[in-house]
Amino acid sequence: MNLQYLVEQVLILVAGGVITVLIAWHFIKNDIQKYLNLPAAKTVKENDNPLLPLRLQAHERLIIFIERLNPSNLFIRLNEQGLSAKELQYIILHEIRSEYQHNVSQQLYINSASWNIMLKLKEDTIALINNAMAGLPAEASGTDLSKKVLEHLSEIEESPYTLMLEVIKQDIHQLF
Repeated sequence: MNLQYLVEQVLILVAGGVITVLIAWHFIKNDIQKYLNLPAAKTVKENDNPLLPLRLQAHERLIIFIERLNPSNLFIRLNEQGLSAKELQYIILHEIRSEYQHNVSQQLYINSASWNIMLKLKEDTIALINNAMAGLPAEASGTDLSKKVLEHLSEIEESPYTLMLEVIKQDIHQLF
């Protein structure tokens, strides 16, 4: 009788243990499979396009450059009370060239056509500043230069800076 009771108790404990393990396995099976498969899945995704993070970062930096190149942002950021038009012109041209030099390496990761459009936009911005300056008297203030440039930009139907941002966004969408 003792042996039969002992076997029954062992079977009950083993059955309870097996049921507990099966229930636990049911709840954590997906987590364990995800953990075991994660390194393989991650490696495949990284190998698909290892340059994607660099390309996205380059597009982000180009967007920042375009925003900083926009004369309305340039004047807000750089125009100080009492600057002459000539001084403001020098500061702005220096800022544009400095920003360009800071971002020149991004052309490695940007579509060539987009990069060329961005270069044209930079050169057109420099020409816009220089042409506005040429039309001002020698004693003109920085505010006069700002007004002349912004008046010219307001006459343009679509902002070239907004159009360039759209080109960059289209490039980004082609990456995915």
